[in-house]
Amino acid sequence: MLLPILTALVSSAAFGNAFTDTSPFFMFSTSELLATSPQLAAASTVQETITSQLSKCPSDTYVVVTQPGVHAEDYSDRYAAPHLRRKISGEDERIRSTMMVTDVLGGINAEAIIGLVEEKCGAALLRVDASTGSFTIGDDPKPRIINVDFPALPSASKEQRASKLKENDVFLSSILDLLPTSKYTVIYTTSPYAARKSVQHQEPEMYEMDSSFSSSQSHMGIKRDFGAHSKRADDNANVTLPNAPLFEKYQYFTPGIFMGLIVILPLFMILYLGISAVGSLQVSYAAFDREMGPQTAKKGQ
Repeated sequence: MLLPILTALVSSAAFGNAFTDTSPFFMFSTSELLATSPQLAAASTVQETITSQLSKCPSDTYVVVTQPGVHAEDYSDRYAAPHLRRKISGEDERIRSTMMVTDVLGGINAEAIIGLVEEKCGAALLRVDASTGSFTIGDDPKPRIINVDFPALPSASKEQRASKLKENDVFLSSILDLLPTSKYTVIYTTSPYAARKSVQHQEPEMYEMDSSFSSSQSHMGIKRDFGAHSKRADDNANVTLPNAPLFEKYQYFTPGIFMGLIVILPLFMILYLGISAVGSLQVSYAAFDREMGPQTAKKGQ
């Protein structure tokens, strides 16, 4: 009984550590789409599924959402994204097909999705800046793509992240309510925040230059250069290796598992010695024979 429980704990600890750099994916549509919802999938597999379904141009409007800096745990709170939960769960009767992948390994290319719909469906692109909170949707019957880029969630408390995610959810719901057509498809892509935590962002240190060239223009050039390097470092921090072997991408043997094995081995040795000691007990066959002494003969008479 002890061994299966310990094995399950070790396995769950390994998988929990392995999937810290994954993020969820959601897609729902008022049209019929043939898409499955696996628990775990590579980004390339999900991208192929999206491509195969959107190549048929099933809708008039395509809303491509990007939400960086999240994890599946952020959406576990039922109040974090209530409108999205209602669409995915089937509570909205207008939604005819949904797709949800809890853990996506790698990043989904939202720009490739936009380019595909533009090429296959002849849709016009409208980019919406969610940071300003304002947008305009015309009544043009031509197919369109609405690209909504949300800022990354703050790396603060769980309550603050849930509050910001709820704001983004309300903003997306208002866009869907203002669509001039009832045929739409929403592709909701995310990226994890695990890689962002490992990078310590520091303010660039400014040095005073004892030179006649230290003008305001040169200072602005230095700031732009630091910003480019910071952005490049941030991009590199979020790069995944989809083609690398699984044991090179993830760490399965953590210090916690190692300490658990050190404790388990002596316990198994003690258990083995105990069973061996009990099994080595021997009783002579003479102990089960009847006594034939004088006292026994008198009792027989």
